[in-house]
Amino acid sequence: MERHPSVLRLRDLCDCGVAVCHRHPFDQPEAEQELADGYHIEYSGMKFGLFFVGEYIGIVTVSALIVTLFFGGWNGPWLPPFIWFALKTAFFMMMFILIRASLPRPRYDQVMSFGWKVCLPLTLINLLVTAAVILWQAQ
Repeated sequence: MERHPSVLRLRDLCDCGVAVCHRHPFDQPEAEQELADGYHIEYSGMKFGLFFVGEYIGIVTVSALIVTLFFGGWNGPWLPPFIWFALKTAFFMMMFILIRASLPRPRYDQVMSFGWKVCLPLTLINLLVTAAVILWQAQ
């Protein structure tokens, strides 16, 4: 089966990856405006640090998934495959961190509106277009 490149799929995966990693702008429960820092108020020391280690492991995992599915994984010229994979993954990790540093914090209703009015319709359109392309190529 051939690959069907889709920018919408990549955008959906990036948006969902940011949301799954509880990164800005989808980190409403533990936002900086919260006086108690969300559920982190109950933890200190090592347990508090492990929450953040877990979030950064999620960023590495989502970045590796994006690289594997959309950017050829370990394929690249001149360098060993592991180095290519590490460089591509590091690039997307930097993009996650750059998104957090550069975007303003939206209100909760804006985040929900973005999810329901932008992300969901784009995902459904992408699903329908991909199904149509697969059916068309099967004939």
